[in-house]
Amino acid sequence: MKKVSARAAHIPEKKYFRIGEVSKIVGVDTHVLRYWETEFPRIRPRRAKSRQRLYRKQDVECLLLVKELLHEQGYTISGARKVLKERLSRGAAGCVHSGGGSGRVGVAGSGRHLSYIKKELQKILEQVADRQP
Repeated sequence: MKKVSARAAHIPEKKYFRIGEVSKIVGVDTHVLRYWETEFPRIRPRRAKSRQRLYRKQDVECLLLVKELLHEQGYTISGARKVLKERLSRGAAGCVHSGGGSGRVGVAGSGRHLSYIKKELQKILEQVADRQP
């Protein structure tokens, strides 16, 4: 049985999603989704007769995984592309998040990941300092 991330479990049961809906589900702007389409060959929404993008559920799952790799795990675009390609070559169906991943940070993205952690810790320290008399 496949495990999906908590966010992927909240994808409504629909055949197709428009780009605005996908933007809200994934939590990124529409221009980011369009950019990711150019960088990740796996993400190919269909087009309606009106030329509007129509994403399938598997596209949305893939986009959630891309966001996790880039924003949470600190991968670069090329690193995330390699991870997706590796998962597909291992026989993983689509881009469904396995849930158990290694959690490792790509070498190229490790500085960015550490920078993010540092900023978050600084915010916490500021909040604690504000609460002390």
